[in-house]
Amino acid sequence: MRVGVFLPTVGRGGSPGDVVAYARHAEEHGLDAVWAGDQIVVGSGTPMLDAMIVLTTAAAVTERLRVGFGVLILPLRPVAAVAKQVSALQQLSGNRVLLGVGSGGTPHGVSSWQAVGVPQNDRGRLTDAALAVLPGLVTGKPTKLAHLPGTPTITLAPGSPMPPVIVGGAGRVAIRRTLEFGDAWFPSMVTPTSVAAVRQILHDGAEQRGRTPPGITTGVVASLGEGASSRQALVSSLANGFKMPLEQAESIPITGVGREAADRMATHFAAGAEELVVSFAGGDWFKQVELLAQARQSV
Repeated sequence: MRVGVFLPTVGRGGSPGDVVAYARHAEEHGLDAVWAGDQIVVGSGTPMLDAMIVLTTAAAVTERLRVGFGVLILPLRPVAAVAKQVSALQQLSGNRVLLGVGSGGTPHGVSSWQAVGVPQNDRGRLTDAALAVLPGLVTGKPTKLAHLPGTPTITLAPGSPMPPVIVGGAGRVAIRRTLEFGDAWFPSMVTPTSVAAVRQILHDGAEQRGRTPPGITTGVVASLGEGASSRQALVSSLANGFKMPLEQAESIPITGVGREAADRMATHFAAGAEELVVSFAGGDWFKQVELLAQARQSV
């Protein structure tokens, strides 16, 4: 049962010292990974640090902590460039990368696609094409890029071990991609009941394909401590934001302290999650990490 946290890189500029302090704090308190979201342009200019740079910094100042993309939007960049950076991060981190990937779904605006000159309607095709060739590129094998003009064959050197591919998204396309390309499925803000249902689908699909069933990494939100945000307010926010009934949203957040928080974490693990990736709804980030670590010890 692994627990990671999203670094607070959205809605702020920050400095290298911030990321260093965040990463070291998470490692010192026994968490398993830190994660960073990816986007080129957020909304109308909301600050957001680049995920590749953030995770490289985090890896450089820690020894054990894994560094995860939550998630890297593959079609925003040429796949060879992504592979080159991921391979370098694997080498420099000692193979601690968790390669969360996605296509950049509908919640994301058009600005990022306009900024890089990629048609947003092509994101699904480009994501599949990238996933098909990433392992060869990252590991340094000659790889034909059939989706590009001239179908070039590219060899990147030096290669590195391919990190786990963790496919983001809760819909049918994400589940199909997980079975076709992924080592794990990465939904966010879904109920334990939904996770348990998809766990069976992944198991059955893997059996049909003669492969090992993918794991499950689940993104959740937490507000920990006696003086933390109201649980009911958090549940209402989830219900409104993700268009789900209140009774479903009730099962998602991790709140309270000690045993209460541990029990809420345990419901996600019991449904099939092997790792929880936690984003905090508010409060002091460093204190929230400490409370999360305490609850994790009681699960």
